[in-house]
Amino acid sequence: MPRPSRLRPAPLTPGSPHRRTLLKAGGTLLLSVLTPLPASATQIMAVRVWPAPDYTRVTLENDSALKTTHFLVPDPPRLVVDIDGLVLNNTLKSLVAKVEPNDPYIKQVRVGQNRPNVVRLVFDLKEEIKPEVFTLAPVAGYQHRLVFDLYPLKPVDPIAAMIRKGEWTTDDTPAAAASSANPASPLPATPPAQTEVVPDAIAKLESEMSALNGTPPSQPVQPTPGRQVARAPAQKVVRMVTIALDPGHGGEDPGAIGATGAREKDIVLAVAKRLKAKLEQLPNTRVMLTRDGDYFVPLGQRVQKARQVQADLFVSIHADAWISPTARGSSVFVLSEKGASSSAARWLANDQNKADLIGGANAAVQDKVLASVLFDLSTTAQINDSLKVGKAVLKEIGGINRLHKAAVEQAGFAVLKAPDIPSILVETAFISNPDEEAKLRDDGYQNQLADAITKGIKRYFADNPPMAKSRQT
Repeated sequence: MPRPSRLRPAPLTPGSPHRRTLLKAGGTLLLSVLTPLPASATQIMAVRVWPAPDYTRVTLENDSALKTTHFLVPDPPRLVVDIDGLVLNNTLKSLVAKVEPNDPYIKQVRVGQNRPNVVRLVFDLKEEIKPEVFTLAPVAGYQHRLVFDLYPLKPVDPIAAMIRKGEWTTDDTPAAAASSANPASPLPATPPAQTEVVPDAIAKLESEMSALNGTPPSQPVQPTPGRQVARAPAQKVVRMVTIALDPGHGGEDPGAIGATGAREKDIVLAVAKRLKAKLEQLPNTRVMLTRDGDYFVPLGQRVQKARQVQADLFVSIHADAWISPTARGSSVFVLSEKGASSSAARWLANDQNKADLIGGANAAVQDKVLASVLFDLSTTAQINDSLKVGKAVLKEIGGINRLHKAAVEQAGFAVLKAPDIPSILVETAFISNPDEEAKLRDDGYQNQLADAITKGIKRYFADNPPMAKSRQT
């Protein structure tokens, strides 16, 4: 019986259909191995809105860098932003509810999927604005950030803003009456008018006439007892003292965070507001806050604000943090031209100077030479005056809290580099120390701290009254 023949595949001759099918399948398999799958869309992790008098900031935090285009539309004013590589999600939709009715620049925001992988944001504006759109690389606890800073076309004048709020006295007043009426004034009272005894007017005239005739007066002219003529006092007008208070951090930059969650930016703002109220109780004194809410102000702008109001003193308020929770005590710092007074001071200055990286300053529009120019212009006289007020404040703070260092320290803090303003930085306590964090949260301690700083400032101005200034342009 013949054996059945085995079935064998047809030979894969060139051009055969079977061979072409196998080659296509193999090529497809190879491409699937070598070609990566399409990348997933960028995910928006958080959205935040920070309204401020000077500008409004909108931040989108995401897991990778975003590419955007934007343009302005007039009548009514709108800002349109298209974000590539993005799919609309609930987090991004929540941006709509983040805009508050009292936002100075944004009326509302609309969010939608404009086309595949492109999300469009439309900001309906209350007035025309100048937008700055930039990205920030991951830093501290943040991932990638896309930032929209919406500035008014005409920058806010800090003095005009304070006048509108009734926080600015427009006319300097003579201090003599106020100082004598209220000994709490930081300025010394005008010295009392000097008096001198003069001869009787008729006797003096007779003496002069006799001298003209060559005949001496019959009797020497004697002063008339009890007759005094007051010499007019010098027209000395003590001008208003302007103090700039600078609560550190704010907005995107929380500063140091204590073990129980206290944030430096909140603590120092509360202390600054208490200090402002106490200083304004002193005659001839007006106070400006570089920020009066929870928003970020770049370091250079803090200095610029103080110079715009021609401040006589700049006081930056912070709360220390250290790698060890046992570090404690209050400190006062001033600028150093020759390096930090200690390694700890150098570390702290470097840490505080990173605020622009964390808070988010647009490097493309920042004046990159500002820091070096201001540093070069900082004079020995400015630092000497800063040391004087620093010592006065440190002595008063030492009465309510342990001092970390018994002397004023020096380091290259960026916010202390105004060339013409005595400037100090007060580290109120270590927020990283649980005991001191509890004190910083306490209203009573904040009040004592504000009292101590006020007394130190009052003593400094009593010994060093400010000179007259011409208005800067």
